[in-house]
Amino acid sequence: MRSDPHTPETELAPPGRSGLVREWTTLGQPLRLVSRSRRLRRTPRGDGQLVVDIPGWLTGPESMAPLRWYLRSRGHRAVPWGLGRNGSNVEGTIEHFEFELERRVADHGRPAHLVGWSLGGVIARETARNRPDLVDRLVTIGTPARGGPSYTAGAARFGPDECARIARMQDEANRTNPLMRPTTAVYTKADAVVDWRACIDPWALDISHVEVRSSHFGLGLDPDVWAVVAEALAPGDRRSP
Repeated sequence: MRSDPHTPETELAPPGRSGLVREWTTLGQPLRLVSRSRRLRRTPRGDGQLVVDIPGWLTGPESMAPLRWYLRSRGHRAVPWGLGRNGSNVEGTIEHFEFELERRVADHGRPAHLVGWSLGGVIARETARNRPDLVDRLVTIGTPARGGPSYTAGAARFGPDECARIARMQDEANRTNPLMRPTTAVYTKADAVVDWRACIDPWALDISHVEVRSSHFGLGLDPDVWAVVAEALAPGDRRSP
C-alpha cells in the first residue's frame, strides 16, 4: 500500500509513551506465523544470493534470527551483519559495516541484499547510498527515512541537538544523493517506536512502500513482513509485479 510521501515535517513527531502498550501485541506473532505458514511456503525461492540482515537499536543478531532462518528455508544465503549489538554510533557503525560488507561481497562474488530493521535499516540505507556497488536490493523494516531519531521513541535519549544534526545530514543526503538501489520500505501505522510517516521516502529513485499490520517490536516475527521480504528479494523473474 503506497502512502502520500509529502507529509509536512511539522506533522511528524516522536510516538507517545502511551502507544508502547500496543507493542505487547508482539506476544501473538508466533501464532500468526503458524496460521500463515501456507502462504509463507508459497513465496518465491531465492537462488543462493547473499542476504545480510542488520538489527535495530540496542539489539543484536539474535533479534533477526527467525527471519534469517525463514530466508534460508527459501533458498537465500542469509547471514547476520557480523558486528554484534547495534549501538548509537551510527556514523562509525556505517563505516565498519561497509568494510565488513565489502569483504563478504568479494568472497560471495556478487552484490548482497540488505535487510535492516529500524536503526538497522538506516545503516542499510546509508551503505546502499555510499556503496551501491555492494548492494543489489534493499529492504527496510520500520525504518525512519528522514529526520534521523527525531521522530522516534529514542529522540529524548539522543537529545535535541544531536537529533537536529543527524536529521540535517540525513535529509541533505536524501535530497542531493537519493537512494538508487531498488528498495522496499515496510512500515506499520501501529508503530509506537517510529512515526510511520517518517518511513516514507519521497526522494528514492526506485522504492516501494508496503504497509503491514504489526507493532514495531513485532515486525521481525510478522508473517506478512516475511512474505514481503521474500518477494522483494526473489530473483527478478519471480518477483511480484
